[in-house]
Amino acid sequence: VYAPPFDFEYELVFLNAEMLLLFESAAGFALFKVLKEGKLKETEDVSADFATLDQAQKMVKLKAFSKFQNTTEALEAAASLVDSKLSKPLKKFLKKNVVDEELAILDKKLGGIVQEKLGIPCVYSNAVLELTRGIRNQLQGLISGLAGADLRPMSLGLSHSLSRYKLKFSPDKVDTMIVQAIGLLDDLDKELNTYAMRVREWYGWHFPEMTKIVNDNIAYAKVVKLMGTRDQAASNDFSGILEEDVEQHLKEAAIISMGTEISQEDLMRIRELADQVIDLYAYRGQLFDYLKSRMTAIAPNLTVLVGELVGARLISHAGSLINLAKQPASTVQILGAEKALFRALKTKHETPKYGLIYHASLIGQSSSKFKGKVSRVLAAKCALATRVDALGDSEDASIGIDARSKVEARMRQLEGRTLVTDGAKPRGKEQPTPYDKTKQAGTNGLAAVPKAYNADADVAVPEKKKKKKDKQAAAEEPAAATTSEAQPQQEEQPKKKKKKATAE
Repeated sequence: VYAPPFDFEYELVFLNAEMLLLFESAAGFALFKVLKEGKLKETEDVSADFATLDQAQKMVKLKAFSKFQNTTEALEAAASLVDSKLSKPLKKFLKKNVVDEELAILDKKLGGIVQEKLGIPCVYSNAVLELTRGIRNQLQGLISGLAGADLRPMSLGLSHSLSRYKLKFSPDKVDTMIVQAIGLLDDLDKELNTYAMRVREWYGWHFPEMTKIVNDNIAYAKVVKLMGTRDQAASNDFSGILEEDVEQHLKEAAIISMGTEISQEDLMRIRELADQVIDLYAYRGQLFDYLKSRMTAIAPNLTVLVGELVGARLISHAGSLINLAKQPASTVQILGAEKALFRALKTKHETPKYGLIYHASLIGQSSSKFKGKVSRVLAAKCALATRVDALGDSEDASIGIDARSKVEARMRQLEGRTLVTDGAKPRGKEQPTPYDKTKQAGTNGLAAVPKAYNADADVAVPEKKKKKKDKQAAAEEPAAATTSEAQPQQEEQPKKKKKKATAE
């Protein structure tokens, strides 16, 4: 039996051995025996031979069929076929049913693997494609016991499962959770602030001095819940909530307070509101921990650069991590300041230098005059880190750590503390550094105060004898003296004439 190689295109070769066609469907694997091989050799268009079921049964005949037991098995088989791999069920099926026969297969690469591992001669051509298309049109009639009602849901379920597999769906990589979590966190902050201010206002009628003594909103709510009315302040212990000096000040103010009296029912409502503030604050802490874990799993490099909150807000503003990865560094820099940007363009003023990225810790550490430059460098690094997080396979934050060190080196350079360090040196051929006389050699490039002028260190240059020039200078001195004496006499003569004229 002749088995053509699979490293080049070849035409279908028909020999004396019988030909079998491997057909893959959502229900299982099928082997069809080709009855009219000569007609296939004559023409590649066989659509007319599969117009009806009777004509199709004269062309091919079912030899063996292996049905999938469940959707998982069907998905594994389909995924292997998509990747041109020989799965174990297919290998077992071919070994059992193909003996001294030629196999027509749809995938050229898979045919090479079958021929190499099982020793089955395989063929591939346009005629095989046309034959497979004809079988697909009459599949329900050719495979006995397979109804259309069974095939349709199988195909639909397998297509959905295969789509999820190809997308490599992973619940750990869903950035939608980050978008929802940061939105809920912002809403909780607003609600907490509103409720805490309402507690202060409400309880302030009874104990107004406490508003200035306890500044923290959560501590204020806990004190209200524990103390109740102000006359019970002396009998309660606030050491777990307040510092010792603040507690003492609170108890002294409760004695001389000018607030009004409230009933027990009013106090109960205030305590219920304080409980709401405390519970919301506890839930906010849990939500923040969840957001940190999600950001570390989904965008570790971006988290290292700008932090969990700023990174989550950037992802939320862009819509998803993929959308953020598509943005250039210039867009990342002003993301969140769109209104200011268009207002500046409309009024022809200066455009904003930063948006949401302004709240990053690296920009907060820099001085005000360098915030624009630092934000530009940080946005460039954030754009690269986001693309690694969105499209890369690595789960570590090594790129983000390296980028952060370079941003910090750039900050030190702008502040004038040190020269360009190894972390911020441009890659490529090393360039000579310009000379700066204010930098001391051997002190890691630290700026130094210029030394005072030392006159003793000067060296006097000996004078050379110039005979000819001295003689010329001596000859010119008497001539200059005579001309200088003659000029005053000429100047005095007009004055005398003027005097005479006035006298006359």
